[in-house]
Amino acid sequence: MSSNIKLKGRGVNRIIKSKVMLSPLAGVTDIIFRRLVRKWAPNSLLFTEMINATSLKKGYGTQKINQIDLEEGPIGVQIFDNRPYAVSEAAKQAEDSGAFLIDINMGCPVKKIAKKGGGSALIKDRKLAIELVKNVVKAVRVPVTVKTRLGWDSKEENIEDFLFKLQDAGATMITLHGRTRKQGFSGKSDWEMIGRLKKLLEIPVIANGDIKNPDDALNCLKKTNADGVMIGRGILGSPWKIGEIDYALRENKNFKEPNIEEKLYLIIEHLDELVKEKGDHGLLIARKHISWTCKDFKGASNLRNNLVRAVDKNEVKNLINKMIKTLNNKKNILA
Repeated sequence: MSSNIKLKGRGVNRIIKSKVMLSPLAGVTDIIFRRLVRKWAPNSLLFTEMINATSLKKGYGTQKINQIDLEEGPIGVQIFDNRPYAVSEAAKQAEDSGAFLIDINMGCPVKKIAKKGGGSALIKDRKLAIELVKNVVKAVRVPVTVKTRLGWDSKEENIEDFLFKLQDAGATMITLHGRTRKQGFSGKSDWEMIGRLKKLLEIPVIANGDIKNPDDALNCLKKTNADGVMIGRGILGSPWKIGEIDYALRENKNFKEPNIEEKLYLIIEHLDELVKEKGDHGLLIARKHISWTCKDFKGASNLRNNLVRAVDKNEVKNLINKMIKTLNNKKNILA
């Protein structure tokens, strides 16, 4: 299965060498988490957290893009806002920081974003959506892409015409989440509709929604004939998941999921980097990752409850090392 996805920019073309991409996730896909993902997914397109264009102009969120050029592999930047000039400026700043491509968010269902005219609200204000794409294409040389949904509150909203206009405006790839804005994350992602829309467009289409493992990805690609898949919530607690799915799509049977001990050491590694980068606040951030990763083994629930109540990183490490010792003792007894 060929993995290369070719994208044209106004001055710079890009080739994505993996069919599996990481969705931008607020509060999750920071540089530290991306580095963990990259261990298993050297070629995948990863995204920073979403960037608010207006906030960036005021100096907030610059840390999200300032370190892009220090990373290995392609890193995309997704921008949300409803002000064409601000979005264009943010896109240029992201490009100058080393962004592989610029993605415009037209699918986020969060009310506080949609109420301000950004995210999924652009599905309704299509004239503004097209203006945003045209302005950003003029502002940067790298490819400009769009992530959106199947409609605002209904799949009968002539979404086809919207996608055609995005394509004509210069979007070089579209990621489709298979739900409407009204659905949020409820119900099932409509892969069949993504497939119908894929047939109509000339540019690459990436399928998004309900893809949590290799079987999901393979089934989705079979139903949609999409050019790739984007993984969002399925990555929580499993930074190796992008690589696991990539291996499966390449028909490579050699992927080895981390065992329980390796996952516990991964928690320590992640915690150390968070505390190093963010100080005491890093421990607070680590707690949600611990909750997502510490599961599916005997004693996980009790360990997780103790870990999220730990007052410093040393207590976290002691609890984890104690569990690893217990696991190793059990192995020796069984042996």
